[in-house]
Amino acid sequence: MAAAAPDPEDLTARARIRDAAVRLFGELGFERTTFRAVAAIAGVAPSLVRHHFGSKQGLRQACDEQLIRMLRRLDARVEADGMRAAPDVRPSALGPYQRYLGRALSEGAAGALFDEFVRIHERWLAQADAARPDEPQADLRARAAVRTAMTLSIAVLHEHVARSMDADLTTPEGEARLLRALLEVHSHPLVTPREAAAAREALHRGETP
Repeated sequence: MAAAAPDPEDLTARARIRDAAVRLFGELGFERTTFRAVAAIAGVAPSLVRHHFGSKQGLRQACDEQLIRMLRRLDARVEADGMRAAPDVRPSALGPYQRYLGRALSEGAAGALFDEFVRIHERWLAQADAARPDEPQADLRARAAVRTAMTLSIAVLHEHVARSMDADLTTPEGEARLLRALLEVHSHPLVTPREAAAAREALHRGETP
């Protein structure tokens, strides 16, 4: 016998539960978030949370999967616009996932999401490498992992960044200031090619640059 089609209301409830979990995981952290609290915000019975997600870990996995889908959409948009960069993590781009992402990463979670970022950075770096006049001196995977960590630091430390800049990063003005700073940092590195070559030579000799 074929399984009955899901009730549309259940699908809506599932999304409400997931969105409530995103909010609470971001505000309280994984350990302090309970099914009962999630259910209260979603407007459902606690048993329905378990019905849809099985466990709290399953609920967090669903949140990560939703964020990965959003990340892939952002990546496709960047590629369609012809820009040579992986998707950013500005507050406006992440929306309600900003605090969730920062909290999950600081707790050592969201591994699948981090790996997705690395995969995207690998693709963009490989395209950039094809246009480089010199050979990369570090492997693609390592560079993608480091760039991912640097990119995600904005999400993890956004409150400190905003305070130091004395700007609200959720406003168009604050976001524009952040983007100008990022463009300046990426287009004008502190280390010159000659200094980098000297540092690599010191590494080769077993010295600390």
